[in-house]
Amino acid sequence: MAIITFLLIAWILTWFKFQHLFIQAFKELFKREITSASYYFVFFCIGLFGDLILFIQGSYEMILIDG
Repeated sequence: MAIITFLLIAWILTWFKFQHLFIQAFKELFKREITSASYYFVFFCIGLFGDLILFIQGSYEMILIDG
């Protein structure tokens, strides 16, 4: 669920042109060119990391049992 949440956040932030700021900052910090696909991939990875933490803590187990 966190993956979908973070991708939704990334999409909403594009309304305010945040992806241009992110891409430019990445370019200046790491001297590498990235695209908007990389922008979404970063948010996907953050969500995946959040989901893994919830899974390890056992939060998903309770959802599956209660569901």
